[in-house]
Amino acid sequence: MTRQTEGMIGLIAAQTLLGTIGLCVLESGADPVTVAFYRCAIGGLALALYCWYRGDLARLARLSPRILAMAVVSGVLMAGNWVLFFEGIQRTGIAVATITFHIQPFLVVVLGAFVFRERLQAVTLLWIGLALVGLALATGLSGMELTADRSYLLGLAATLAAAFLYAGVTIIAKGLTGISAPQLATVQFATGTLMLAAFSPAGPLTLSADQWGWLAIIGLVHTGGVYVVLYKALPKLTTPVIAVLLFLYPASAVLVDALAYGHLISALQLAGLGLIILSSLAVTLRWGVRRLTTAADAQLVPPASR
Repeated sequence: MTRQTEGMIGLIAAQTLLGTIGLCVLESGADPVTVAFYRCAIGGLALALYCWYRGDLARLARLSPRILAMAVVSGVLMAGNWVLFFEGIQRTGIAVATITFHIQPFLVVVLGAFVFRERLQAVTLLWIGLALVGLALATGLSGMELTADRSYLLGLAATLAAAFLYAGVTIIAKGLTGISAPQLATVQFATGTLMLAAFSPAGPLTLSADQWGWLAIIGLVHTGGVYVVLYKALPKLTTPVIAVLLFLYPASAVLVDALAYGHLISALQLAGLGLIILSSLAVTLRWGVRRLTTAADAQLVPPASR
């Protein structure tokens, strides 16, 4: 088996598994803060053990105060992102929330242009505009279809806010040097655990055995396990391959929502997803733009906050 084939298998497995996280969130019956707290705590412990095995854990103490501070800030954003995304899932459904969240790459481009003082080219703005059209179609809020209730609209707003926070996490990760991806995620999880503990998540003794089972899957499989697989898979793949395979996540989520809850997206919503995928690939691979190394490439950071 070639190095690239190994990477593809790993990324396909990770992205497909991520598409099932919404199912676990809904089946757990826990509130978004509780789910995010235990994802940080359980996933963080699993990843800390992985860092210890690699010898990365001890090296955290030698990181500069600036790097640690930025890692902590990204952890705050990541935890907030998870709470908002899980809120979106509970209010709009797995498919719509996941599709909406994938507007994130375009937010990275816009934030990157602001933070790194990069000028957005006309063709990039065109792709972003096309993605927004896709978002309107995918959420069912286009034209005369604006019939959503208040809870649905709040769910969309929460998901968009989650995507914005994740874009911030990505920009920070892009600017950090001297810290490995597992180390960064370990700091993020520790920060998220401490932060969310202040927001009164459900205590361990108040959770049922079934809830513990779902939360354990989210922490051990969707977080610790998926992260490790991604860390090993991504270095073996080229940017175009990664850009394409990352969209197995929303495709898997749409399928899971249909099979588990009978939520079928309409033809217009499917077309909207297609426009978002096309536009994201165009921005990621810089179609029509002279190739430069810019912050726009930051969207290919492993989806650590998803």
